[in-house]
Amino acid sequence: MIDIHAHILPGVDDGPPDLETSLTMLRLAARTGTTDIVATPHASLQFPYDPETIRARLAELRNAAGGSIRIHSGCDLQLHYENIQRVLAHPETYSVNGRGYLLVELSDLMIPRNLDEIFAELRAAGLSPVLTHPERNPLLEHRLEELEAWVEQGLALQITAQSLFGRFGRSARTQARKLLERNLVHFIASDAHDPEDRTPRLDEAWQWVERNFGPDYARILLEENPRAALYGEAIQRPPARGRRPRFWWLGLRRRRSA
Repeated sequence: MIDIHAHILPGVDDGPPDLETSLTMLRLAARTGTTDIVATPHASLQFPYDPETIRARLAELRNAAGGSIRIHSGCDLQLHYENIQRVLAHPETYSVNGRGYLLVELSDLMIPRNLDEIFAELRAAGLSPVLTHPERNPLLEHRLEELEAWVEQGLALQITAQSLFGRFGRSARTQARKLLERNLVHFIASDAHDPEDRTPRLDEAWQWVERNFGPDYARILLEENPRAALYGEAIQRPPARGRRPRFWWLGLRRRRSA
């Protein structure tokens, strides 16, 4: 399995406070079946994203982890004006593995009126926005039709593994399952922050999706689409029962980093 959203870098946001905690998280992820994990520190007003610091912490973590699990770069981008300008200027710095898929987070307090324009601007710059944990956003709870319209326009959705089991409340659990039933989810990720409560385990989510939607569905959401995101390749929208999968060729052909 491949986890495209995890707060595993030490001392940069509300994730692990130190290197040892980060390593504990990585050992848990590897032990439960994750082969690749994307370090996605917040890029927000509360936790500013400093590229030099992030690169240094990422190198430190990779060196300490050895070959137990492959660690890739990314971020969890809060959509505000300064962040949008930074990511448009340096998309490789903020996107998953520098290949164009960009995790974006909406505020629980306000949805920008020009959100369609923001997504279009990101796509015009060669980026593919991935909306993180929409099931946990109370403002999106009754806007399924709008989410569906965004997906039809090319937006990808990522839900949190623990939402399926009620970690973020009954409403988030109901919404996560409803998004899956409506065939709107492209990724399941951990959004891990620590090794005890918000953990990097994905195996339980795989088992749940496999049991309720079938093994192919689980493979798309937890392995195939995440792998495609790592390399800037096409992702697929999991097929509804009896429907062939739809592929989105997103034109992300960035040079692979060394």
